[in-house]
Amino acid sequence: MLATIINKVREKRKEQHLTQEDLANKVGVTRKTILSLEKGSYIPSLLLAMDLASALNIKIDQLFFRGE
Repeated sequence: MLATIINKVREKRKEQHLTQEDLANKVGVTRKTILSLEKGSYIPSLLLAMDLASALNIKIDQLFFRGE
């Protein structure tokens, strides 16, 4: 069985009243990258996942986790 990566990027970004552009600027990617992450069509590198968690002031495992 193939596991998927589930993320809470949209939820956590909205909790902090950030736009996609705001978050993209914080981590050095484009707004389109954030959009793709939120739609689940892009799985980030470990470094980007760590940067996103840091920018949102949460632990990486609160932002990304394994789904079935």
